[in-house]
Amino acid sequence: MKLNPDLSLTQRLSIVFSVLLLACCGASAWLQVRSNDMREKEVIQDLSRGLAGSIARNAALMDANGLKPDALRRLFGQLMVVNPSVEVYLLDRQGRIQGHDAPAGHLLRQQVDLRPVRRLLDGEPLPILGDDPRSASGRKVFSAAPLRVGGAEPAGYIYVVLMGEAHDQLAARASANSVLRTTLWSMALVALLGLLAGLMAFGLITRPLRRLTEAMRRFNADGAPDTQPRVPPVQRPPSASQRDEIAALEAAFAQMAERIAEQWRALTRQDQERRELVANISHDLRTPLTSLHGYLETLSLKAGALSEAERQRYLAIALAQSVKVGRLAQSLFELARLEHGIVQPALEDFSLVDLVQDVFQKFELPAEARHVQLRAGIPQRMPTVTADLGMIERVLTNLLDNAIRHTPAEGAIDVDLACHDGKVSVTVSDTGPGIPAALRDSLFQRPFSSGGAHRAGGLGLLIVQRMLQLHCSQIRLVERAGAGATFCFELPVAGGVPGAGNGKSRRA
Repeated sequence: MKLNPDLSLTQRLSIVFSVLLLACCGASAWLQVRSNDMREKEVIQDLSRGLAGSIARNAALMDANGLKPDALRRLFGQLMVVNPSVEVYLLDRQGRIQGHDAPAGHLLRQQVDLRPVRRLLDGEPLPILGDDPRSASGRKVFSAAPLRVGGAEPAGYIYVVLMGEAHDQLAARASANSVLRTTLWSMALVALLGLLAGLMAFGLITRPLRRLTEAMRRFNADGAPDTQPRVPPVQRPPSASQRDEIAALEAAFAQMAERIAEQWRALTRQDQERRELVANISHDLRTPLTSLHGYLETLSLKAGALSEAERQRYLAIALAQSVKVGRLAQSLFELARLEHGIVQPALEDFSLVDLVQDVFQKFELPAEARHVQLRAGIPQRMPTVTADLGMIERVLTNLLDNAIRHTPAEGAIDVDLACHDGKVSVTVSDTGPGIPAALRDSLFQRPFSSGGAHRAGGLGLLIVQRMLQLHCSQIRLVERAGAGATFCFELPVAGGVPGAGNGKSRRA
Protein backbone atom coordinates (compact mmCIF):
# COMPACT_ATOMS: atom_id res chain seq x y z
CA MET A 1 0.00 0.00 0.00
CA LYS A 2 1.53 3.28 -1.13
CA LEU A 3 0.66 6.35 0.95
CA ASN A 4 0.77 10.00 0.01
CA PRO A 5 4.24 11.36 0.95
CA ASP A 6 2.64 14.68 1.93
CA LEU A 7 0.94 13.04 4.90
CA SER A 8 2.53 13.29 8.30
CA LEU A 9 3.88 10.26 10.13
CA THR A 10 0.92 10.28 12.52
CA GLN A 11 -1.55 10.37 9.63
CA ARG A 12 0.20 7.53 7.81
CA LEU A 13 0.34 5.43 10.98
CA SER A 14 -3.35 6.12 11.58
CA ILE A 15 -4.30 5.07 8.04
CA VAL A 16 -2.24 1.87 8.24
CA PHE A 17 -3.70 1.09 11.67
CA SER A 18 -7.27 1.71 10.40
CA VAL A 19 -6.76 -0.59 7.41
CA LEU A 20 -5.23 -3.30 9.59
CA LEU A 21 -7.99 -2.95 12.18
CA LEU A 22 -10.74 -3.22 9.55
CA ALA A 23 -8.98 -6.20 7.99
CA CYS A 24 -8.67 -7.89 11.38
CA CYS A 25 -12.32 -7.18 12.20
CA GLY A 26 -13.40 -8.59 8.83
CA ALA A 27 -11.27 -11.67 9.30
CA SER A 28 -12.56 -12.08 12.85
CA ALA A 29 -16.17 -11.78 11.67
CA TRP A 30 -15.58 -14.31 8.90
CA LEU A 31 -13.88 -16.72 11.27
CA GLN A 32 -16.68 -16.31 13.80
CA VAL A 33 -19.38 -16.97 11.21
CA ARG A 34 -17.38 -19.86 9.83
CA SER A 35 -16.85 -21.31 13.30
CA ASN A 36 -20.53 -20.97 14.19
CA ASP A 37 -21.53 -22.61 10.90
CA MET A 38 -19.15 -25.54 11.43
CA ARG A 39 -20.32 -25.89 15.02
CA GLU A 40 -23.95 -25.95 13.91
CA LYS A 41 -23.20 -28.59 11.29
CA GLU A 42 -21.31 -30.69 13.81
CA VAL A 43 -24.20 -30.56 16.29
CA ILE A 44 -26.84 -31.38 13.66
CA GLN A 45 -24.80 -34.23 12.19
CA ASP A 46 -24.06 -35.66 15.63
CA LEU A 47 -27.72 -35.51 16.66
CA SER A 48 -28.91 -37.04 13.38
CA ARG A 49 -26.15 -39.61 12.99
CA GLY A 50 -28.60 -42.52 13.52
CA LEU A 51 -31.40 -41.17 11.30
CA ALA A 52 -30.31 -43.10 8.21
CA GLY A 53 -29.88 -46.26 10.30
CA SER A 54 -33.45 -46.03 11.56
CA ILE A 55 -34.71 -45.71 8.01
CA ALA A 56 -32.57 -48.65 6.86
CA ARG A 57 -34.06 -50.92 9.53
CA ASN A 58 -37.58 -50.37 8.16
CA ALA A 59 -38.62 -53.78 6.73
CA ALA A 60 -41.05 -52.22 4.26
CA LEU A 61 -38.14 -50.86 2.16
CA MET A 62 -37.09 -54.24 0.75
CA ASP A 63 -38.33 -57.79 0.09
CA ALA A 64 -36.88 -60.93 -1.37
CA ASN A 65 -36.68 -59.29 -4.77
CA GLY A 66 -34.70 -56.35 -3.37
CA LEU A 67 -35.52 -52.70 -2.80
CA LYS A 68 -39.06 -51.41 -3.29
CA PRO A 69 -38.75 -47.97 -4.94
CA ASP A 70 -42.41 -47.09 -4.44
CA ALA A 71 -42.20 -47.80 -0.74
CA LEU A 72 -39.00 -45.80 -0.55
CA ARG A 73 -40.59 -42.83 -2.29
CA ARG A 74 -43.59 -42.84 0.06
CA LEU A 75 -41.32 -43.10 3.10
CA PHE A 76 -39.06 -40.32 1.82
CA GLY A 77 -42.07 -38.09 1.26
CA GLN A 78 -43.37 -38.72 4.78
CA LEU A 79 -39.96 -37.96 6.34
CA MET A 80 -39.57 -34.73 4.40
CA VAL A 81 -43.06 -33.64 5.48
CA VAL A 82 -42.17 -34.30 9.11
CA ASN A 83 -38.76 -32.55 8.79
CA PRO A 84 -38.61 -30.33 5.67
CA SER A 85 -34.90 -29.64 6.21
CA VAL A 86 -33.86 -33.24 5.41
CA GLU A 87 -33.58 -34.86 1.98
CA VAL A 88 -33.47 -38.67 1.72
CA TYR A 89 -31.83 -40.58 -1.14
CA LEU A 90 -31.35 -44.28 -1.98
CA LEU A 91 -27.90 -45.15 -3.33
CA ASP A 92 -26.62 -48.37 -4.90
CA ARG A 93 -23.23 -49.87 -4.21
CA GLN A 94 -21.46 -47.41 -6.52
CA GLY A 95 -23.24 -44.40 -5.07
CA ARG A 96 -25.66 -43.92 -7.96
CA ILE A 97 -29.00 -42.45 -6.90
CA GLN A 98 -31.75 -45.07 -7.22
CA GLY A 99 -34.57 -43.37 -5.38
CA HIS A 100 -35.51 -39.90 -4.17
CA ASP A 101 -38.46 -37.58 -3.72
CA ALA A 102 -36.91 -34.42 -5.23
CA PRO A 103 -39.14 -32.24 -7.42
CA ALA A 104 -38.57 -32.48 -11.15
CA GLY A 105 -35.47 -30.57 -12.27
CA HIS A 106 -33.97 -30.19 -8.76
CA LEU A 107 -31.71 -33.23 -8.91
CA LEU A 108 -28.38 -32.06 -10.39
CA ARG A 109 -26.24 -35.13 -9.60
CA GLN A 110 -26.85 -38.75 -10.45
CA GLN A 111 -24.09 -40.13 -8.25
CA VAL A 112 -22.74 -39.39 -4.77
CA ASP A 113 -19.11 -39.79 -3.70
CA LEU A 114 -19.03 -42.69 -1.20
CA ARG A 115 -15.72 -41.75 0.46
CA PRO A 116 -17.36 -39.32 2.94
CA VAL A 117 -20.01 -42.01 3.60
CA ARG A 118 -17.33 -44.55 4.54
CA ARG A 119 -15.60 -41.96 6.77
CA LEU A 120 -18.88 -41.35 8.61
CA LEU A 121 -19.49 -45.07 9.02
CA ASP A 122 -15.93 -45.51 10.32
CA GLY A 123 -16.63 -42.96 13.09
CA GLU A 124 -14.21 -40.20 12.07
CA PRO A 125 -14.49 -36.77 13.77
CA LEU A 126 -17.42 -34.56 12.78
CA PRO A 127 -18.43 -32.61 10.81
CA ILE A 128 -18.00 -34.61 7.62
CA LEU A 129 -19.36 -33.02 4.44
CA GLY A 130 -20.73 -35.06 1.56
CA ASP A 131 -22.07 -34.31 -1.92
CA ASP A 132 -25.38 -32.45 -2.23
CA PRO A 133 -27.41 -34.09 -5.04
CA ARG A 134 -29.35 -30.87 -5.55
CA SER A 135 -26.19 -28.83 -6.17
CA ALA A 136 -23.57 -29.27 -8.82
CA SER A 137 -20.69 -28.57 -6.44
CA GLY A 138 -22.18 -28.08 -2.96
CA ARG A 139 -21.29 -30.19 0.06
CA LYS A 140 -23.39 -30.62 3.20
CA VAL A 141 -23.58 -32.62 6.41
CA PHE A 142 -25.41 -35.90 6.07
CA SER A 143 -26.39 -39.16 7.74
CA ALA A 144 -25.83 -42.51 6.01
CA ALA A 145 -26.47 -46.21 6.69
CA PRO A 146 -25.91 -49.37 4.61
CA LEU A 147 -28.81 -51.54 3.29
CA ARG A 148 -28.20 -55.28 3.46
CA VAL A 149 -30.34 -58.02 1.88
CA GLY A 150 -29.33 -61.37 3.33
CA GLY A 151 -25.56 -60.90 3.03
CA ALA A 152 -22.69 -59.05 4.58
CA GLU A 153 -22.12 -56.80 1.62
CA PRO A 154 -24.44 -53.77 1.50
CA ALA A 155 -26.90 -53.70 -1.36
CA GLY A 156 -26.99 -49.91 -1.18
CA TYR A 157 -27.06 -46.97 1.19
CA ILE A 158 -29.60 -44.66 2.76
CA TYR A 159 -28.19 -41.13 2.25
CA VAL A 160 -29.87 -38.30 4.21
CA VAL A 161 -28.88 -34.67 3.61
CA LEU A 162 -29.55 -33.00 6.96
CA MET A 163 -29.62 -29.36 5.79
CA GLY A 164 -31.43 -29.38 2.47
CA GLU A 165 -32.87 -26.72 0.18
CA ALA A 166 -35.63 -25.78 2.61
CA HIS A 167 -33.03 -25.15 5.34
CA ASP A 168 -30.96 -23.01 2.98
CA GLN A 169 -34.00 -20.90 2.05
CA LEU A 170 -34.93 -20.37 5.67
CA ALA A 171 -31.29 -19.49 6.57
CA ALA A 172 -31.15 -16.97 3.71
CA ARG A 173 -34.31 -15.24 4.95
CA ALA A 174 -33.11 -15.29 8.54
CA SER A 175 -29.75 -13.70 7.63
CA ALA A 176 -31.36 -10.26 7.62
CA ASN A 177 -33.20 -10.61 10.89
CA SER A 178 -32.63 -8.49 13.99
CA VAL A 179 -30.24 -10.93 15.66
CA LEU A 180 -27.79 -10.85 12.77
CA ARG A 181 -28.14 -7.09 12.43
CA THR A 182 -27.47 -6.68 16.15
CA THR A 183 -24.37 -8.87 15.86
CA LEU A 184 -23.03 -6.92 12.90
CA TRP A 185 -23.73 -3.56 14.55
CA SER A 186 -21.99 -4.77 17.72
CA MET A 187 -18.95 -5.77 15.74
CA ALA A 188 -18.96 -2.44 13.92
CA LEU A 189 -19.19 -0.60 17.25
CA VAL A 190 -16.26 -2.59 18.67
CA ALA A 191 -14.23 -1.84 15.52
CA LEU A 192 -15.07 1.87 15.83
CA LEU A 193 -14.09 1.99 19.50
CA GLY A 194 -10.86 0.14 18.72
CA LEU A 195 -10.13 2.60 15.92
CA LEU A 196 -10.69 5.60 18.18
CA ALA A 197 -8.56 4.07 20.95
CA GLY A 198 -5.78 3.30 18.46
CA LEU A 199 -5.82 6.82 17.02
CA MET A 200 -5.65 8.31 20.52
CA ALA A 201 -2.78 5.97 21.40
CA PHE A 202 -0.90 6.95 18.25
CA GLY A 203 -1.46 10.60 19.07
CA LEU A 204 -0.05 10.18 22.57
CA ILE A 205 2.90 8.10 21.38
CA THR A 206 3.87 10.47 18.57
CA ARG A 207 3.34 13.67 20.60
CA PRO A 208 7.06 13.94 21.54
CA LEU A 209 7.95 13.31 17.89
CA ARG A 210 5.59 16.07 16.74
CA ARG A 211 7.05 18.40 19.36
CA LEU A 212 10.54 17.58 18.15
CA THR A 213 9.50 18.10 14.52
CA GLU A 214 8.03 21.50 15.36
CA ALA A 215 11.19 22.49 17.22
CA MET A 216 13.31 21.47 14.24
CA ARG A 217 11.10 23.51 11.91
CA ARG A 218 11.48 26.55 14.14
CA PHE A 219 15.22 26.10 14.32
CA ASN A 220 16.52 28.61 11.79
CA ALA A 221 20.15 27.89 11.04
CA ASP A 222 20.46 31.13 9.07
CA GLY A 223 19.12 33.38 11.80
CA ALA A 224 20.93 35.49 14.34
CA PRO A 225 22.02 33.75 17.56
CA ASP A 226 19.48 35.64 19.62
CA THR A 227 16.65 34.33 17.42
CA GLN A 228 17.60 30.70 17.82
CA PRO A 229 14.81 28.84 19.66
CA ARG A 230 15.56 27.43 23.05
CA VAL A 231 14.64 23.74 22.94
CA PRO A 232 13.38 22.81 26.41
CA PRO A 233 15.34 19.99 28.02
CA VAL A 234 13.58 16.68 28.36
CA GLN A 235 12.63 16.24 32.01
CA ARG A 236 12.45 12.47 32.31
CA PRO A 237 13.92 9.93 34.70
CA PRO A 238 17.22 8.49 33.44
CA SER A 239 15.75 4.99 33.13
CA ALA A 240 12.78 6.25 31.09
CA SER A 241 15.03 8.26 28.77
CA GLN A 242 17.13 5.18 28.10
CA ARG A 243 14.07 3.16 27.12
CA ASP A 244 12.26 5.88 25.13
CA GLU A 245 14.00 6.35 21.77
CA ILE A 246 12.00 9.49 20.95
CA ALA A 247 12.91 11.08 24.29
CA ALA A 248 16.57 10.24 23.68
CA LEU A 249 16.34 11.78 20.19
CA GLU A 250 14.67 14.88 21.62
CA ALA A 251 17.38 15.27 24.25
CA ALA A 252 20.11 14.79 21.64
CA PHE A 253 18.53 17.42 19.40
CA ALA A 254 18.24 19.85 22.31
CA GLN A 255 21.93 19.40 23.07
CA MET A 256 22.83 19.78 19.40
CA ALA A 257 20.71 22.92 19.04
CA GLU A 258 22.26 24.46 22.14
CA ARG A 259 25.75 23.57 20.93
CA ILE A 260 25.08 25.05 17.47
CA ALA A 261 23.64 28.20 19.02
CA GLU A 262 26.65 28.54 21.32
CA GLN A 263 29.05 28.03 18.42
CA TRP A 264 27.09 30.54 16.40
CA ARG A 265 27.33 33.09 19.17
CA ALA A 266 31.06 32.41 19.47
CA LEU A 267 31.50 32.90 15.71
CA THR A 268 29.50 36.12 15.91
CA ARG A 269 31.69 37.38 18.74
CA GLN A 270 34.81 36.43 16.84
CA ASP A 271 33.54 38.16 13.73
CA GLN A 272 32.72 41.27 15.73
CA GLU A 273 36.17 41.17 17.33
CA ARG A 274 37.75 40.79 13.90
CA ARG A 275 35.84 43.80 12.61
CA GLU A 276 36.87 45.87 15.63
CA LEU A 277 40.44 44.65 15.27
CA VAL A 278 40.55 45.73 11.64
CA ALA A 279 39.01 49.11 12.54
CA ASN A 280 41.46 49.69 15.38
CA ILE A 281 44.48 48.58 13.35
CA SER A 282 43.37 50.86 10.53
CA HIS A 283 43.29 53.72 13.00
CA ASP A 284 46.70 52.73 14.39
CA LEU A 285 48.20 52.63 10.90
CA ARG A 286 46.55 55.81 9.67
CA THR A 287 48.06 58.02 12.36
CA PRO A 288 51.78 57.16 11.85
CA LEU A 289 51.39 56.91 8.09
CA THR A 290 49.78 60.36 7.94
CA SER A 291 52.53 61.79 10.08
CA LEU A 292 55.22 60.01 8.04
CA HIS A 293 53.73 61.23 4.77
CA GLY A 294 53.38 64.77 6.06
CA TYR A 295 57.01 65.12 7.20
CA LEU A 296 58.37 63.48 4.04
CA GLU A 297 56.22 65.76 1.91
CA THR A 298 57.49 68.79 3.85
CA LEU A 299 61.08 67.68 3.30
CA SER A 300 60.40 67.21 -0.41
CA LEU A 301 58.69 70.57 -0.95
CA LYS A 302 60.75 72.75 1.38
CA ALA A 303 64.15 71.08 1.26
CA GLY A 304 65.89 74.33 0.32
CA ALA A 305 64.10 76.49 2.87
CA LEU A 306 64.74 74.26 5.88
CA SER A 307 67.81 74.47 8.05
CA GLU A 308 69.98 71.46 8.70
CA ALA A 309 68.59 71.12 12.24
CA GLU A 310 64.98 71.20 10.98
CA ARG A 311 65.73 68.63 8.30
CA GLN A 312 67.31 66.32 10.87
CA ARG A 313 64.35 66.75 13.21
CA TYR A 314 61.86 66.01 10.40
CA LEU A 315 63.85 62.96 9.35
CA ALA A 316 64.00 61.70 12.93
CA ILE A 317 60.22 62.04 13.32
CA ALA A 318 59.62 60.32 9.97
CA LEU A 319 62.00 57.53 10.95
CA ALA A 320 60.25 57.05 14.30
CA GLN A 321 56.88 56.84 12.57
CA SER A 322 58.20 54.30 10.06
CA VAL A 323 59.56 52.19 12.93
CA LYS A 324 56.15 52.34 14.57
CA VAL A 325 54.43 51.23 11.34
CA GLY A 326 56.94 48.41 10.87
CA ARG A 327 56.49 47.21 14.43
CA LEU A 328 52.71 47.23 14.03
CA ALA A 329 52.92 45.32 10.74
CA GLN A 330 55.24 42.77 12.33
CA SER A 331 52.82 42.33 15.22
CA LEU A 332 49.93 41.77 12.82
CA PHE A 333 51.92 39.20 10.86
CA GLU A 334 52.96 37.39 14.03
CA LEU A 335 49.39 37.39 15.41
CA ALA A 336 48.04 35.97 12.13
CA ARG A 337 50.61 33.14 12.23
CA LEU A 338 49.69 32.33 15.84
CA GLU A 339 45.93 32.32 15.26
CA HIS A 340 46.20 30.10 12.18
CA GLY A 341 48.34 27.50 13.97
CA ILE A 342 51.39 28.04 11.76
CA VAL A 343 53.67 28.52 14.77
CA GLN A 344 54.11 25.65 17.25
CA PRO A 345 56.26 25.81 20.41
CA ALA A 346 59.62 24.01 20.48
CA LEU A 347 59.86 22.97 24.13
CA GLU A 348 63.19 22.94 25.94
CA ASP A 349 64.50 23.30 29.49
CA PHE A 350 66.02 26.69 30.35
CA SER A 351 66.61 29.06 33.27
CA LEU A 352 63.90 31.64 33.61
CA VAL A 353 66.21 33.72 35.82
CA ASP A 354 68.74 34.09 33.01
CA LEU A 355 65.97 34.98 30.55
CA VAL A 356 64.63 37.74 32.84
CA GLN A 357 68.14 39.19 33.16
CA ASP A 358 68.60 39.16 29.36
CA VAL A 359 65.27 40.93 28.83
CA PHE A 360 66.19 43.51 31.50
CA GLN A 361 69.43 44.24 29.64
CA LYS A 362 67.42 44.78 26.44
CA PHE A 363 65.22 47.43 28.12
CA GLU A 364 67.90 48.99 30.29
CA LEU A 365 68.47 52.01 28.02
CA PRO A 366 64.74 52.69 27.26
CA ALA A 367 64.00 52.49 31.00
CA GLU A 368 66.79 54.94 31.83
CA ALA A 369 65.59 57.29 29.11
CA ARG A 370 62.10 57.39 30.67
CA HIS A 371 63.50 57.42 34.26
CA VAL A 372 61.81 54.10 35.08
CA GLN A 373 63.35 51.59 37.47
CA LEU A 374 63.42 47.87 36.59
CA ARG A 375 63.33 45.50 39.55
CA ALA A 376 63.42 41.69 39.70
CA GLY A 377 62.14 39.60 42.61
CA ILE A 378 63.78 36.16 42.32
CA PRO A 379 64.02 33.46 45.03
CA GLN A 380 67.46 32.15 45.95
CA ARG A 381 66.67 28.72 44.44
CA MET A 382 64.67 28.69 41.23
CA PRO A 383 64.24 25.55 39.06
CA THR A 384 64.39 25.53 35.29
CA VAL A 385 61.18 25.52 33.26
CA THR A 386 60.04 23.68 30.12
CA ALA A 387 58.81 26.02 27.38
CA ASP A 388 59.70 27.62 24.05
CA LEU A 389 62.55 29.99 24.87
CA GLY A 390 61.86 32.36 21.99
CA MET A 391 58.14 32.64 22.72
CA ILE A 392 58.63 33.26 26.44
CA GLU A 393 61.24 35.91 25.62
CA ARG A 394 58.67 37.56 23.32
CA VAL A 395 56.06 37.38 26.10
CA LEU A 396 58.35 39.13 28.59
CA THR A 397 59.42 41.64 25.94
CA ASN A 398 55.84 42.60 25.11
CA LEU A 399 54.86 42.90 28.77
CA LEU A 400 57.90 45.03 29.66
CA ASP A 401 57.57 47.19 26.54
CA ASN A 402 53.93 47.83 27.33
CA ALA A 403 54.75 48.58 30.99
CA ILE A 404 57.60 51.01 30.13
CA ARG A 405 55.42 52.98 27.68
CA HIS A 406 52.66 53.40 30.26
CA THR A 407 54.71 53.97 33.40
CA PRO A 408 55.34 57.65 34.26
CA ALA A 409 58.78 59.03 35.09
CA GLU A 410 60.26 58.00 38.44
CA GLY A 411 58.02 54.92 38.36
CA ALA A 412 59.04 51.28 38.70
CA ILE A 413 58.42 47.95 36.99
CA ASP A 414 58.67 44.70 38.97
CA VAL A 415 59.14 41.19 37.63
CA ASP A 416 58.61 38.61 40.38
CA LEU A 417 59.20 34.86 40.13
CA ALA A 418 57.74 32.26 42.49
CA CYS A 419 57.58 28.48 42.50
CA HIS A 420 54.65 26.45 43.84
CA ASP A 421 52.86 23.19 42.96
CA GLY A 422 55.32 22.25 40.22
CA LYS A 423 54.92 25.57 38.37
CA VAL A 424 56.82 28.86 38.19
CA SER A 425 54.66 31.97 38.24
CA VAL A 426 55.82 35.18 36.57
CA THR A 427 54.29 38.47 37.70
CA VAL A 428 54.91 41.75 35.85
CA SER A 429 53.61 44.89 37.55
CA ASP A 430 54.08 48.62 37.01
CA THR A 431 53.18 51.90 38.73
CA GLY A 432 51.32 53.34 35.77
CA PRO A 433 47.67 54.44 35.54
CA GLY A 434 46.42 50.83 35.32
CA ILE A 435 43.67 49.34 33.19
CA PRO A 436 40.29 51.12 33.18
CA ALA A 437 37.49 48.95 34.56
CA ALA A 438 35.52 49.25 31.31
CA LEU A 439 38.35 47.58 29.35
CA ARG A 440 39.22 44.70 31.69
CA ASP A 441 36.61 42.23 30.43
CA SER A 442 37.76 42.55 26.79
CA LEU A 443 41.44 43.05 27.59
CA PHE A 444 42.65 39.92 25.78
CA GLN A 445 39.99 39.85 23.08
CA ARG A 446 40.72 42.91 20.93
CA PRO A 447 42.89 46.01 20.94
CA PHE A 448 41.74 48.75 23.25
CA SER A 449 39.41 51.44 21.99
CA SER A 450 40.82 54.79 20.99
CA GLY A 451 40.02 56.26 24.37
CA GLY A 452 41.77 53.56 26.40
CA ALA A 453 44.89 54.26 28.36
CA HIS A 454 46.63 51.12 27.06
CA ARG A 455 45.37 51.33 23.49
CA ALA A 456 48.77 50.90 21.86
CA GLY A 457 49.47 47.69 23.76
CA GLY A 458 46.41 45.76 22.49
CA LEU A 459 48.19 43.72 19.83
CA GLY A 460 51.07 42.93 22.15
CA LEU A 461 48.71 41.50 24.76
CA LEU A 462 46.92 39.43 22.12
CA ILE A 463 50.24 37.96 21.00
CA VAL A 464 51.13 37.22 24.64
CA GLN A 465 47.82 35.45 25.15
CA ARG A 466 48.14 33.31 22.00
CA MET A 467 51.73 32.28 22.83
CA LEU A 468 50.83 31.30 26.38
CA GLN A 469 47.81 29.35 25.14
CA LEU A 470 50.22 27.27 23.05
CA HIS A 471 51.94 26.44 26.36
CA CYS A 472 48.59 25.51 27.99
CA SER A 473 48.87 28.61 30.17
CA GLN A 474 46.89 31.83 30.52
CA ILE A 475 47.80 35.47 31.03
CA ARG A 476 45.79 37.04 33.87
CA LEU A 477 45.21 40.58 34.99
CA VAL A 478 45.68 40.54 38.77
CA GLU A 479 43.58 42.91 40.85
CA ARG A 480 45.80 44.79 43.31
CA ALA A 481 45.17 47.80 45.49
CA GLY A 482 46.66 51.06 44.24
CA ALA A 483 47.64 52.25 40.76
CA GLY A 484 49.31 50.20 38.09
CA ALA A 485 48.66 47.06 36.06
CA THR A 486 49.74 43.59 37.14
CA PHE A 487 49.92 40.60 34.79
CA CYS A 488 50.68 37.02 35.79
CA PHE A 489 51.24 33.69 34.03
CA GLU A 490 52.67 30.27 34.90
CA LEU A 491 55.10 27.80 33.31
CA PRO A 492 55.71 24.15 34.23
CA VAL A 493 58.86 23.21 36.10
CA ALA A 494 61.28 21.04 34.12
CA GLY A 495 60.82 17.45 35.28
CA GLY A 496 58.03 18.52 37.64
CA VAL A 497 60.45 19.19 40.58
CA PRO A 498 59.62 22.48 42.33
CA GLY A 499 62.34 24.64 43.83
CA ALA A 500 62.53 26.33 47.20
CA GLY A 501 63.59 29.63 48.71
CA ASN A 502 61.94 32.83 49.85
CA GLY A 503 64.74 35.38 49.63
CA LYS A 504 64.50 38.13 46.99
CA SER A 505 67.17 40.25 45.34
CA ARG A 506 66.45 43.59 43.64
CA ARG A 507 68.33 44.97 40.69
CA ALA A 508 67.79 48.45 39.28
